[in-house]
Amino acid sequence: MSKGNRVPPALKHGGYSAKTILPGENPAEFKRLHRDIIAELCPNGVLEHHIATSIAQLVWRKQNLATFRKAELAKKRYQAIQSQYLPPEPFMPLLVYNQDTEENKPRREGGLQAADDQARRELGKDYPLSKIGETATIEYLMRELDVEERLDGMIDRLLKRLLVLRGLKSLSRDSPSTPSNILPAPKKVA
Repeated sequence: MSKGNRVPPALKHGGYSAKTILPGENPAEFKRLHRDIIAELCPNGVLEHHIATSIAQLVWRKQNLATFRKAELAKKRYQAIQSQYLPPEPFMPLLVYNQDTEENKPRREGGLQAADDQARRELGKDYPLSKIGETATIEYLMRELDVEERLDGMIDRLLKRLLVLRGLKSLSRDSPSTPSNILPAPKKVA
């Protein structure tokens, strides 16, 4: 198998996120976008850098929504190619042992390999998208964003709590035990 036909390791291990770079997208372009956003926002500290990175990921995904459509089309084409090489599986109740399974295994594996070879030729650079599974779907992206929004909400509440606590501490540090800024009692005018 040539280097250009390899499936990225992240596909094998589920390392892709719908929010980050998907197969066929240019990592160097993402790095440039991320660098530009960092330069514009000038984050200071871990949390600010995390927020800037999240912004870069969301801007990237917005700019590359077409990848989801490519993935959908690549998966459909891959399935159509597979159906040409593999006969549909007959329905077998779970309790019945299919005796010719071992006999059909080499034929099935050969069919899978032939389908995979044809899909690689036809799909070219979009081939990895055909193997990525549900990660490259709008539905998956929405679930991922929903979870992230909930986590961000929790982080925001804790940051607010931290800022209130720091504000209270700064008030108690700034004010002496006896207030010096009390106005004198007004003088009585005769």
